[in-house]
Amino acid sequence: MLLRSPIETRKLCGQQVNDKHMNFLREKLVLASSSPRRTELLNRAGWPHEVMVEGIDETVRPQEDPATYVKRLARSKAEAVAERLEQGGLVLGADTTVVCDNQILGQPSDDADARRMLKLLNGKWHEVLTGVALVRVGGETRVDHETTRVRFAEMSESEIDWYVASGEPVGKAGAYGIQGKAALFIEEIEGDYFNIMGLPIRLIYKLATNSCERQDLD
Repeated sequence: MLLRSPIETRKLCGQQVNDKHMNFLREKLVLASSSPRRTELLNRAGWPHEVMVEGIDETVRPQEDPATYVKRLARSKAEAVAERLEQGGLVLGADTTVVCDNQILGQPSDDADARRMLKLLNGKWHEVLTGVALVRVGGETRVDHETTRVRFAEMSESEIDWYVASGEPVGKAGAYGIQGKAALFIEEIEGDYFNIMGLPIRLIYKLATNSCERQDLD
């Protein structure tokens, strides 16, 4: 006979969850982002979710610092989706940007813009910031951000041209994806690796846990 302890019988991702600390996994989670990397990270963590996206204005406001910017966008994305939902649940919004030499680098507009960004990052340290917002439909909102430092190696003109021609910079903040070909040129990181991919999963787990505990108290 196979005996299982209570903790072994709890189910994450479709199985029964007996651990009260993991109650948030029972809730409907809606990811307010079409990013395949964010979906991949949630799937890896065993976090069931669906995707729903609403367009928002992502223009940087005058004198807005990077942390305020990504948190504002993450919250706006999550709240825009939450307004469409009739039933309860959690909505997760996220926004990632790269900062180098006090410049906010979003997604490149074309190959020339990608080349410009990569030349700016070349051989330097930069910061990757991701703002996250968890909005409980009909309830509270929790917002925070994660920062990771990344150092690029020196890239030759031909290496930059090769990387841009690969098409990988498209749709990525700072014109690179650390989980792909850009890994060839990353010398060092300080902080959360998954944050560079666009979703600081540990931070989101903490926010969700705190939100769940607060709801239990209420």
